[in-house]
Amino acid sequence: MLRKLSLAIAVSCASNAVAWAVDPPPTVKTDLVSVYQEAVDNNADLAAARADYGARREVVPQARAGLLPNLSAGAEMMNTRTKLDEPSVTSNRSGNSWSATLAQPIFRADRWFQLQAAEAVNEQAALELSATEQNLILQSAESYFSVLRAQDSLASTKAEEAAFKRQLDQSNERFDVGLSDKTDVLQSQASYDTARANRIIAERQVQDAFEALITLTNRQYSSLQGVVHSLPVQVPTPNDAKAWVETAGRQNLNLLATNHAVSAAEETLRQRKAGHAPTVDAVARYQKGDNDSLGFSNPSQNGVRYGGDVEQTSVGLQLNIPIYSGGLTSSQVREAYARLSQSEQQRESLRRQVVENTRNLHRAVNTDVEQVQARKQSIISNQSALEATEIGYQVGTRNIVDVLDAQRQLYTSVRDYNNSRYDYILDNLRLKQAAGTLSPQDLQDLGRYLKADYNPDKDFLPPDLAAAAAKNFERRP
Repeated sequence: MLRKLSLAIAVSCASNAVAWAVDPPPTVKTDLVSVYQEAVDNNADLAAARADYGARREVVPQARAGLLPNLSAGAEMMNTRTKLDEPSVTSNRSGNSWSATLAQPIFRADRWFQLQAAEAVNEQAALELSATEQNLILQSAESYFSVLRAQDSLASTKAEEAAFKRQLDQSNERFDVGLSDKTDVLQSQASYDTARANRIIAERQVQDAFEALITLTNRQYSSLQGVVHSLPVQVPTPNDAKAWVETAGRQNLNLLATNHAVSAAEETLRQRKAGHAPTVDAVARYQKGDNDSLGFSNPSQNGVRYGGDVEQTSVGLQLNIPIYSGGLTSSQVREAYARLSQSEQQRESLRRQVVENTRNLHRAVNTDVEQVQARKQSIISNQSALEATEIGYQVGTRNIVDVLDAQRQLYTSVRDYNNSRYDYILDNLRLKQAAGTLSPQDLQDLGRYLKADYNPDKDFLPPDLAAAAAKNFERRP
């Protein structure tokens, strides 16, 4: 009977036969889409990215202002004291004036190119914000499934600890009746102690995963909905790496942003070169004040200076031809050439990385598909191997070390299976992000395969394997 109970624990059948599998109290479990929405509303990095975009988009109206009319007004209050030595005469003169000046750029090539560069920078900033928003989709999924991965790992580790505890109890009973020596007990004790230590670490990893989720969303979570084992595991559509690379070249948000960065650098270079070009402005000016303030002198016939108010109006064109500015313009042109080369090389580097990542992720998803099936089969194989090893131990052809190793291999295969499931989900999302097609709809699609009453202690194994284990346990003599 002891061997049968150990076998039941080893395969973690989804039944009340497992003493440690206690149903948690009913609670509302959070789903993936809700976690993502909380991240959108509360994530500090996204809020910072939005503020950065709000600041960077202001370069456009600032650059456009250089091409629009400029109106300024001013006033002046002046008191002048004049003293003459020969003859000794002192006079005081005071006056007030005000003016208004309107300037309209007519030909400003540098400012025009500056506006073009600003518009490119604005497009770059918008795409970088979109890339940050898209990355939050992936971050939400990674944090969410990290919790589920850690919970499933903890569940399998608890099952492993329980199995080794049963094995330890069995070894003690066999030792007490003289069917085994002290070595079996010590080996079982060592395996149990190791499993217990691993369970403690797994518990901490669950807490760490929840903390990462809290950091992302600034919200507390008690439990999450889990992924059903019936989640379709399929190859990418289309299953052609070249097609995915071509899509990434057209739609990868970071790559599109670098295209605008290059455009901005090109326009900046034109702006710097235009520093050698002449400028033409239309200027209109109106002034009004008394004679002393404006310096207007109109003596009358008896030599008395005119002291009434004066109005002056002027309209004209101002031409400015740069001749020499100490080498400043030439230096700025050389700098712009270097910055353009830098942005082009950064774009090329990113393009290569996108191509590499897309190809690697395409291969990863295909590998994950095979891994999930292989890992599931590995559980079945290790389950059978454990049964055979325990039978061999009972008849004396195997020792306790073989049994413990077989149990350890079984739980390793369980964890590998669950890891391969989560790797498949996340690699799919990463592939879509690399191609620039990742959207919240992908999380909604995954949400259809979440189980509201998911219990890791019971559901970390596929139902068919758990049912087969339970049935196998019931039919054994």
